[in-house]
Amino acid sequence: MGQVTRRSARHLRAGTATQRLEALAVEEPLEIRVNGAPLSVTMRTPGSDVELAQGFLLTEGIISRREDVLTARYCSGAGDGPPQDYNVLEVTLAGHVPRPEVDLTRNFYTSSSCGVCGKSSLEAVRLASRYGPADDPVRVAAATLTAMPDQLRAAQTVFARTGGLHAAALFSVGGEVVGGAADAASMLVVREDVGRHNAVDKVIGWALEHGRVPLAGTVLMVSGRASFELTQKAVMAGVPVLAAVSAPSSLAVDLAAESGLTLVAFLRGDSMNVYSRPDRVVG
Repeated sequence: MGQVTRRSARHLRAGTATQRLEALAVEEPLEIRVNGAPLSVTMRTPGSDVELAQGFLLTEGIISRREDVLTARYCSGAGDGPPQDYNVLEVTLAGHVPRPEVDLTRNFYTSSSCGVCGKSSLEAVRLASRYGPADDPVRVAAATLTAMPDQLRAAQTVFARTGGLHAAALFSVGGEVVGGAADAASMLVVREDVGRHNAVDKVIGWALEHGRVPLAGTVLMVSGRASFELTQKAVMAGVPVLAAVSAPSSLAVDLAAESGLTLVAFLRGDSMNVYSRPDRVVG
């Protein structure tokens, strides 16, 4: 399934109308099944679906490592239908993993705009987290952070064609140390999706596949706002620094402060706001 499609639109400009094809980001539902039972439906941009499912399961506290998943594959078709249903992904958990308790009001439907809804308790998230970022000693130069939005934008290939996708990127902080802070960062992975939470899940799923969870010494950069659900996902994966181009929510700041996560927002040009654990940002 492609990530970009085209639709006809009537374009109006300076009193002139033309009919033309416009590139649009594809939005399709993905049902995630665990051990044969439906767990969640999310509206996503097709691609990296296994990463999306595994990132979702980790940030929901259902799994904690790659070995917790035996198989993850698209649903097989039956009869005269297509051999694969690319909107249904079946995940089989290892025998030692407890069967997830399905709360349909919380998990069964996730729109591309709201993220994982229904979590109102910070305590519930904190108890579920296996990889708290509070003890991560990483420090990063402010100039390293201010370079990340441009790096992320340059890597958004589908956004460049459609203008309609969120993105998340994972940076490994390294390079020479100046004043005790890393002055360079390398982009490990970037993922795009119509849902900002899906983009983050895909990035975390990639890290799980590559044995990088917990994500110590990294910065998670997102193209939009820092919501509660994105902050929760960062905490669950052990990310020490979450950086956002736009604003944070009050609950995101509260969760970051309680969890020892450095939350950077309004990261634009040479300025930023650091809402929690400012000791990690130097210069």
